[in-house]
Amino acid sequence: MRRRAFLTLVGGAAAAWPLAARAQQAQSMRRIGVLMGFAENDAIIQGALAAFLHGLAEAGWVPGRNLTIEYRWSAGDVERAERAADELVASKPDLIFATTTPVTAILKRATATIPIVFAVVSDPVGDGIVASLARPGGNLTGFINMEDGMGGKWLELLKEAAPAVSRAIILFNPETAPGAGRYFLPSFEAAAHKLGVAGSAAPVHDPAEIQRAIGDLAAQPGGGLVAMSDSFIFVHFELLSKLAETYKLPAVYGLDARAREGALISYAPDTADLFRKTAAYVDRILRGDNPRDLPVQLPTKFDLAINLRTAKAIGLTMPQTLLAIADEVIE
Repeated sequence: MRRRAFLTLVGGAAAAWPLAARAQQAQSMRRIGVLMGFAENDAIIQGALAAFLHGLAEAGWVPGRNLTIEYRWSAGDVERAERAADELVASKPDLIFATTTPVTAILKRATATIPIVFAVVSDPVGDGIVASLARPGGNLTGFINMEDGMGGKWLELLKEAAPAVSRAIILFNPETAPGAGRYFLPSFEAAAHKLGVAGSAAPVHDPAEIQRAIGDLAAQPGGGLVAMSDSFIFVHFELLSKLAETYKLPAVYGLDARAREGALISYAPDTADLFRKTAAYVDRILRGDNPRDLPVQLPTKFDLAINLRTAKAIGLTMPQTLLAIADEVIE
């Protein structure tokens, strides 16, 4: 080969190599969208999100190196979630991580092709998100946070903590709660009948309705509150806990770790654990697995937390039997 031809070949290869390398790097960079049904400033959710990112890193996915993540937050607002879902779907990511029932249902309507992994969804079959737990079908799979019997469990905890409770409401927003609030109601009503408690549903749509519902409950003695696992209730937890303490109402929250923030009792799955497990499904799908073949999984880790400061503030002495089984006691 003549010298000039050889130099031309080498020079051309040298010029083409960075282009090929850049193309390979661009191809290896994957994009996911994250649509949270919670508020961005929620410390517990930020901790769970950190667990999700840690899980991705353990699987080899590092933002800025081979992964790009685009975040959206809906803070329990359905209209805001719809706008965010449209934006994410239009950007055509490789996958979307969704949290809460309304957000996941909105994304299901928005795309039938982009893989979606969900968490903090209670009734994905009943809400039409997947065909079955074992074989989800379609483009969605993920992790359930609670089964329907939790409604009764919350009331049982409330009655054990405060035996004087004779009336109880279960608070939820029909627009954001699983099954429009109906998912947990049968077990709540069955437990109310068994425990001799007058139980009733208390649907609310805004902070003013929360205040009215709590005020009405406190108007007569023997009242107790169950706050359903619901993204709207999650976002308005601070208002709820302040009202419960002001009216000296015993309350149980189906929200992760809220006893650390003033709830009397919180009983729910460990959200950080769910998010960490979700990262494993994201990894599998990015590497080629199909969501329809990955079964929806049930929670395995629940946390019961009790705040003794709040108990003292409302004049309640917590039974030792309950303290003995608590995972965390705040003194």
